[in-house]
Amino acid sequence: MSEATLPTTTGAGTAAPARTASEGPARSRSATIGLRVLATVLGVFYAVASGAPKLAAHSSATESFDRIGWGDGFMYTIGALEVLGGIALLIPLLSGVAALAFIGLMIGATVMSLVYFDAEFWFTPVILVVPLIVIARTQRHRTLQLVRLLSRRS
Repeated sequence: MSEATLPTTTGAGTAAPARTASEGPARSRSATIGLRVLATVLGVFYAVASGAPKLAAHSSATESFDRIGWGDGFMYTIGALEVLGGIALLIPLLSGVAALAFIGLMIGATVMSLVYFDAEFWFTPVILVVPLIVIARTQRHRTLQLVRLLSRRS
């Protein structure tokens, strides 16, 4: 058996058609639903609760970015990235890449919190990294699928 195929069995113990590595690991229905719920909750959080206030220049967002000293352009950029990344978390093919991008963004948010905000709420982005790692890890086959798709077009 090659590494490209994964054996699967049906509930009766009979062999089902082999899954290719690009189809991803066989996971239970409840695990798949749980993963989609997690990605949806994080996607809505980043798009609506985190990104939208930055794009709308809510006073809480503008105060934070003024304190950093990077101004409105940086705030709008981060807000747009959060909204687009939140949407990408909802799309299975893009969710792994979006999770990886958010991990990088959360590392930056942690550093900013430690440097500019006297470590106030530094743990919030660190906590958000944990479910993002779960999504990135479980969706790595889709990330590879996306890379292959994009490399064919080049």
